[in-house]
Parts: sequence; structure tokens; C-alpha cells
Amino acid sequence: MLKQAVLALSLSFLAHPALAQDADEIARVENKLPCEGCNLFQADLSFRDLPKVNVANSRLRQADLSLSTMNGASFRNANLSIANMFGGRFTSADFTRANLERAVMVGAYFGSADLTGANLVGANLSGANLETAKGLTQAQLDTACGDAATKLPAGLSVQRCT
Repeated sequence: MLKQAVLALSLSFLAHPALAQDADEIARVENKLPCEGCNLFQADLSFRDLPKVNVANSRLRQADLSLSTMNGASFRNANLSIANMFGGRFTSADFTRANLERAVMVGAYFGSADLTGANLVGANLSGANLETAKGLTQAQLDTACGDAATKLPAGLSVQRCT
């Protein structure tokens, strides 16, 4: 009986396509072309200069955006959960309703970025500069963590990461 259940479960995975990254879509983004709704799962976009790139509604789960410059980019409704955004520059980027759950945002710059409705549950904001970020609320920050070097808009605070 157990063997049949395992076999049935295994076959059900074969019936559904994997949600792996799409190399053509990653190449579009690397070439600074819009890629709204793309599957950029685990894409390596580190050290890239991608101004105003549009990846709204895209899947960037576990993507590496470390030390990238994506000023003016649109991440609206994108899934950036568990993304590595270490040291990235996201000036005036749009993160409206983006999923940044458990994202590593350590040392990143978010000057004038829009974080309205963004999910920051478990995000690490240590050393991040969000001082002029828009739409950031205390309720969002209550689900994230940071450190003494985290810069936030006046009146907001974040718990220390443990």
C-alpha cells in the first residue's frame, strides 16, 4: 500500500512541469529588456547595472541581486522571497506589494523606493538604508529585523536580528 502511494505521488510530480528558471527570460533581463511576469527563479543578477528594468509580477525567488544596481526598477508584485539583495542599490525602485519574505537586504540602499504593501516577514534589513523609502509602515518592520546601522524613516524602528 505504501509503495503504491509513493508511486502515485512520484507520478503526480511528473505530470506537472517544474518551475525552474527560464534562461531566455534571464537573458532578457541581463540585456536590460522588460520581462514582466518572467520566471527568474534563482537567477544570478549579481554585480549587474540594470536601471529601470521591469520585472513586475516576476518570480525572483532565491535570486542573487547582490551588489547590483537596479535604480528605478519595477518589482511590483514580484516574488523576491529568500532573494540575496546584499549591498544592492534600488534607488526609486517600485516594490509595491512585492514578496520580500526572508530576503537578505543587508547593506542595500532603498532611497525613495516604494515599499507600499511589501511583505517583509523575516527579511534581514541589517545595515540597509531605507531612510527615504516610501510606503514603509511599522507593521511591516515589526515582521523584519535589522541592526543599529539600519536607517529608517523618522518614527519607525526595527527589532534586532538574532
